Amino acid sequence: MSSLYTRSKEYTRSRKAQSDSPPSSPSPIAKTLRHERLSRLEAATNPTTSDSSYSDRASSRSSAYTRRENRLAALSSRAEEESNRDYKKLYESALSENQKLKSKLQEAQLELADIKSKLEKAAQQKQEKTSDRSSMLEMEKREKRALERKLSEMEEEMKILTELKSDNQRLKDENGALIRVISKLSK
Repeated sequence: MSSLYTRSKEYTRSRKAQSDSPPSSPSPIAKTLRHERLSRLEAATNPTTSDSSYSDRASSRSSAYTRRENRLAALSSRAEEESNRDYKKLYESALSENQKLKSKLQEAQLELADIKSKLEKAAQQKQEKTSDRSSMLEMEKREKRALERKLSEMEEEMKILTELKSDNQRLKDENGALIRVISKLSK
């Protein structure tokens, strides 16, 4: 009973180990380990069973193992081919996308350079306008000062002119009075 228990325990361990491992082609070490297990299984069997039935079971197990190994090898080779194809497609698509992005980046850089040059031109024109405005403002200020001076001079001249007019009118009045006095005296 204990030999059956150990055999079933080893069998479940080997099944778990096989199911846990990724599908791949059997390595020479794995093949030798399987043969060792088979030989241990043969040694642990009941002496009451016949050698032919045991060899039939062992051969059926080994053929099942080989069938399973063949299936796993075929699946793994297909998976590798598909993954290689997928990687190649992914690489090509990433490469083409990178090229597109590079061309967009170059276009954006050219556009940025163009916009910068336009901005510099606009800033320069604005600076020229402000310098022109400042020079025009200075000229206007000078003209305004000159006009203010002329205005003040003209106001003074107007005052002088009004004084001269009043003096002139007074002298006319005196002259008229003197003419009357002289005409009275000469009569």
